[in-house]
Amino acid sequence: MTEPRFLLDTNICIYILADAESPATRRLEECVPGTAVISSIACAELYRGLRKDDEAAMLEAFFAIVPVLDFGRAEALAYRRIPFQRGRFDRLIAAHALALGLTLVTNNERDFDDVPRLKVENWTQ
Repeated sequence: MTEPRFLLDTNICIYILADAESPATRRLEECVPGTAVISSIACAELYRGLRKDDEAAMLEAFFAIVPVLDFGRAEALAYRRIPFQRGRFDRLIAAHALALGLTLVTNNERDFDDVPRLKVENWTQ
């Protein structure tokens, strides 16, 4: 099995789902399958944002390509050590990346500036 390297933030997933030609989509296509994953926290945010039933099918197709990783005890312990200055979901996703040693891929780099040891990339540029 391929080891994950990148944890996609919710906003990156939205860019990919909205535009098959976006820089984020092209970068995902360059990844070895299984190296780009999403947190179950981002998965919940994506499901919560659904507006139409056909979007659910699109999400399921996306999850077939980008595996969803469960948020567990190690991630909860990492969450405990992160300062709270912004959104809690962002902090949970950051904790997930930290616990697994993954690079967080986001377009909101500033939201994670204060998270020690978190590696961040922006695939929208």
